[in-house]
Amino acid sequence: MPPHLSADHPAAPPPGRGSVDALISQARRLKGEVDAVRRDTRPDGPDPQDRWQRALYDLALHQLDDLDEHLAQLRDGPPPVPASPEAAPAALTAPPAPRRGSLLSRVGSAEWNLLTDEASWSGEFYQILGRDPAAPALTLDELPSLVLDEDRPKLTAMVTDCLVDAKPIDGEFRVARPDGDVRTVHMMGEPVLDADGSTASMWAVLRDVSELRRSQRTVDETRDSLQRHRHRAQTEHRLAVELQEAVLPPWRGSLRLPHQGTETLDLAAHYLPSSTSALIGGDWYDALELADGETLLSVGGLTGHGVAVTSGMATLLGAVRGMAMAGAQPGQLMAWLNQLLDATVQPALGSAVCCRYRPGTRTLVWAQAGHPAPLLFRDGTGRRLAAPAGVLLGATSGAVYEQAEESLRPDDLLLLHTDGLVPGHGRTESVNRLLDLAPRFGEARTAQDCVRVIVEEFGEAEREDDGCVLVARVTS
Repeated sequence: MPPHLSADHPAAPPPGRGSVDALISQARRLKGEVDAVRRDTRPDGPDPQDRWQRALYDLALHQLDDLDEHLAQLRDGPPPVPASPEAAPAALTAPPAPRRGSLLSRVGSAEWNLLTDEASWSGEFYQILGRDPAAPALTLDELPSLVLDEDRPKLTAMVTDCLVDAKPIDGEFRVARPDGDVRTVHMMGEPVLDADGSTASMWAVLRDVSELRRSQRTVDETRDSLQRHRHRAQTEHRLAVELQEAVLPPWRGSLRLPHQGTETLDLAAHYLPSSTSALIGGDWYDALELADGETLLSVGGLTGHGVAVTSGMATLLGAVRGMAMAGAQPGQLMAWLNQLLDATVQPALGSAVCCRYRPGTRTLVWAQAGHPAPLLFRDGTGRRLAAPAGVLLGATSGAVYEQAEESLRPDDLLLLHTDGLVPGHGRTESVNRLLDLAPRFGEARTAQDCVRVIVEEFGEAEREDDGCVLVARVTS
């Protein structure tokens, strides 16, 4: 605000039109650029961040509108005071309403003469308050009657501080217009001093900031919504991680199953999370020694990400373990898993491969449900096992899953994996990339060494989906 005004000091001339016109052009160009970017955002989209960004663009446009109006007023200067015999002194008279088409329709001015108790309002002042321009302007004592009850003390305190202590007015309050509309206005003002330094009148400008405050509230609300969304996502991620860690096998490094006997499997596994999603997926790997001495190997996953998917994965993996411990063979186990998914309240699709290894005969019995077949590496080369028939879990009711058998030899390496293990490639190319690692697997001494090779090859790549791998090496 400028220093306190004096009745005998004329206002400074407006700045040069050329410099202000240049500022107006810059402001309008910037407003056009902001509006162009704003149109690319989705105001009602599902993403809270999109809604928050749209609200910020709206707020910026309202502020640029205000800047445009204020610069235009700065360029044009105050309108001339009409000469009339009844006119009040120039220093105490508010300017008339702007010309039609003026950009100043949301800013009004007023002055209250403390000596004569007269008030002068500009046409914009009447317009903002919704008052009839033909009606007399309200005095300072009458002005609070337009203000909402809860904001009235604020206006009274500002006016009192201005008149008594010569403090500038700078505050907001809400007014109720005769048509019932409630508007938020921002008033700025100062006392006008006479020659002996006493307060002769109070001058103020009034700006309708209703739309600006509405935009700011929208920004606040969308920001809060975005923060809640992020907090919920972080909570879901933490819960999914904790659930996954609780369900997947706790062993790290190599594991030998079965624990008894000379014919065992050297096992190692690894889980690679998605690099593009903060949510945990539904992939799993598992190795379990069964009651009859055989070993269960399984790898699979549910489509999607998040707590619900991880929870579904936990249910599915628990069912696999339970049915395998009860003696179910891989084909029958897959059929029952399909029934389980088909019966769930929320439809889900999954894929899996399930194997039973019989150490006495080194026989692998396995079945699959829409899943990549195991890869067998022997004598420095690898191949994909011929897959028995089997559709995705949950895809159709009453599906039948065939079984296949494979005889293994000492030092054979079996690799089970999910589709996301090799990122950026289709299933066939992914399998070929894994088969190309055969020479390096031949040099590896343990299953854990083979897993390290896979992680070195694919672990740092950007992946859109989770992936996991289970390696089993036949020992004797």
